[in-house]
Amino acid sequence: MLGRLDPDRVLRLKKWGYLAFWLTVLPILPMSAMIGRESGTQDYWAWFIYVVIFGIVPILDYIVGKDPSNPNEEVQVPAMTEERIYRVLTLLMVPIWFGVLLYSGWVFINNDYSWLGQLGWIVSIGTVGGVIAINLAHELIHKDPKIENWAGGLLLASVTYAGFKVEHVRGHHVTVSTPEDASSSRYDQGVYAFLLRAFPHNFVNAWKLEAAYLKRKGKQVISRHNELIWWYGISAGMAVLFGLLFGWMGVVFFLGQSFVAAFTLEVINYIEHYGLHRRVLENGRYERVTPAHSWNSNYFLTNLALFQLQRHSDHHAYAKRRYQVLRHYEESPQLPGGYASMYVLALFPPLWKKVMNPRVAAYYEGEMDQLFRNSKRVNNIA
Repeated sequence: MLGRLDPDRVLRLKKWGYLAFWLTVLPILPMSAMIGRESGTQDYWAWFIYVVIFGIVPILDYIVGKDPSNPNEEVQVPAMTEERIYRVLTLLMVPIWFGVLLYSGWVFINNDYSWLGQLGWIVSIGTVGGVIAINLAHELIHKDPKIENWAGGLLLASVTYAGFKVEHVRGHHVTVSTPEDASSSRYDQGVYAFLLRAFPHNFVNAWKLEAAYLKRKGKQVISRHNELIWWYGISAGMAVLFGLLFGWMGVVFFLGQSFVAAFTLEVINYIEHYGLHRRVLENGRYERVTPAHSWNSNYFLTNLALFQLQRHSDHHAYAKRRYQVLRHYEESPQLPGGYASMYVLALFPPLWKKVMNPRVAAYYEGEMDQLFRNSKRVNNIA
């Protein structure tokens, strides 16, 4: 559908499209809560936003099609980078998310859910948190201005995943697509095996990286200088707040949505680098990171929803580049769908491998021996 439009016109549409998408989607939360309560079917409506994100959005992705726009590196990228509206939008989403989180806690307590409705509401809000809180935090923690960097930390604190702020920037971006990186899934690895390694490794590695950083600075690890202590302290404060506002079930809601948000993030991590590896050079070192080490997806709708996270190759090539100017690389390995549809596929490992393994093998035709060697090295490290 979009392929027939002028690329520059699509760029202009996208300028407000990020906000328009979420202003369209977020009202579904109070709508589903009210309809469910009034009709007595709240247990089923609690799952509605989850169905929208992983059912309706993937269908619309294929209908709307791929994004034909690619900002020109010489003129458009520098100009768009300086436009303040894009920065304002990401910061504006921070109070919007906290409003959603508090409102959702109130609904969780007052909507008379059974266990099915409670689970559905936690999964729905946690999924939104994975997309807004963690995904936007990912954008912000890569930026130097303190207001953006700290806003990213605050978003991560709201889903009790502060370690991502340290591990992602200082760990994942250094070791991406190597056996040392727990956030890079190996060839033929199922998502659940990946998660069992990613969760504990990334938590522990964040503390190790922060400790090493503070020691280089000549500062105590257990001190006010340790940012992880601050962010996890804020998470604990939020849990207490939810307990004071909504009782012990409020704490259950806060921790539950946090887990689902983190789960959503790590599944996306699994998708982004599945089976891709940096080749080992003659000197024993890994080749530098290139656009070949991330799966790209150029579907327009999910790129709006995720602030262009799907243009992941460009992000790893230029980590500080702002979301609005991320470019699509046709020569990078391409996913057959947007992240929303690939997320659903990843939850069923046999189907995922049937679709993705041939793509990995085709991409590495003639050097599968190194691919399997990297997989074995991951097993040894694990």
